[in-house]
Amino acid sequence: MDTEVDVIVLGMGPGGEVAASRLLDAGRRVAVIERELIGGECGYWACIPSKTLLRPVQLAAEARAAAGVTGTTLDWTDAATYRDTMIRHLDDAAQVDGYRGRGAVVLQGAGRITGRDGRGTEGRIRVRVGDDSITAEHLVIATGTTPVLPKVPGLEDITVWTNRETYTVSELPRRATVVGGSAVGVETATFLAGFGVKTTLVHRGTALLSREEPRVGELARERLEAAGATVLLGASPDRARRDGDDSVLELEGTGTAEVRSDVVIFATGRAPRTKDLGLETLGIEPDARGAIRVDGQCRAAANVWAVGDVNGIMPFTHVAKYQGRIAADAILGTVRTAHYDGIPRVVFGVPDIACVGLTEAQARTQGLAVESVELDLAAALAKPWTFEREPAGHLGLLADTDRKVLLGAWAIGPEAGEWIHHAALAIRAGIRLEVLRDQVAQFPTFHEAYLAALDRFDA
Repeated sequence: MDTEVDVIVLGMGPGGEVAASRLLDAGRRVAVIERELIGGECGYWACIPSKTLLRPVQLAAEARAAAGVTGTTLDWTDAATYRDTMIRHLDDAAQVDGYRGRGAVVLQGAGRITGRDGRGTEGRIRVRVGDDSITAEHLVIATGTTPVLPKVPGLEDITVWTNRETYTVSELPRRATVVGGSAVGVETATFLAGFGVKTTLVHRGTALLSREEPRVGELARERLEAAGATVLLGASPDRARRDGDDSVLELEGTGTAEVRSDVVIFATGRAPRTKDLGLETLGIEPDARGAIRVDGQCRAAANVWAVGDVNGIMPFTHVAKYQGRIAADAILGTVRTAHYDGIPRVVFGVPDIACVGLTEAQARTQGLAVESVELDLAAALAKPWTFEREPAGHLGLLADTDRKVLLGAWAIGPEAGEWIHHAALAIRAGIRLEVLRDQVAQFPTFHEAYLAALDRFDA
């Protein structure tokens, strides 16, 4: 089959779906191509199932901490059943029908770019999916990423999971080792420990969440250990071996020689899925990580856009969706430049860990004059005490002392993933500290923490 459309969307995760929907709503003829399931990694094996399974863990912890609540036993069978509903039982038939009903050409299979139609660098773009050939004026690449496993001798002899096995499992293991101290590793360890799995997290760095402020990693470790997980820092797998039913990781860099479990879950990063896409036919050369370089409109070449994790800018679902809007608008004639300075980064732990903007080290590297403050929520607010009997939580703010604006913020506390957006908007809009100080927050809420923290600045 040979088909001509206005736009081809290659990859239908969150970024691709937003771009395709926006273009369809504008009346464009769109072909969508997906090698697995429409909805992508996020919808079936990552964001949706992980947050669905983390919610009962969070709620049980909150219930145990609140006065007057009893009966907080978790039911794995019920949780897994609801998880399966949320991930549509790994069936995207309804999504396929929905896009076709909106007029899209839907092709399921691995798409490969085969070049342009011969009219130079701006000719129509050709993509092949099996025996089908599609041509279009515009191409949006949204192929996402694939897990990266470290090269550990013996790995093939043990039971290894990635996020896919972890968040679609029917029966939980008795023991699990999680390798990696990023957001994915912390969330995975939180989920497993919360459901009673004996969980060990192994991280080669000296702090969890090492891209954030050191204090965030310190507090994250405290809360993860309080949730029942064992955390081994400065440790990395040296070898793997099978010993009966045990999957054994031999470690280096720590006093613990080895860790035994039923499964070893790797949360050690992901690589952009650009191999065998045919990018070279469009003159596109990925960077050393395999990511597609893009400009401020997410443009990779003439009439070619790359959105989401495949461009490696900020590998978050919300960024992919944002970039999907940017690319679609550019195709429709409204050129906007993407901005990334006010985008939140949330770890859905017990409690939430939320960050936005620069760290102090990043700001000083840029030569900025800065001041930072940290607020103990329980010492400053009423809300934590109405929320739980022994509250704990913190808010950190980073200000530019010359411009009198916020540069960064982090928060650890109940629902921090919601109230971090106060700081996110302030950073994105460059709202001056004097305006932030004059804003009135509802009593009692966690938003009041900003007023209390802002009063601690000398600036």
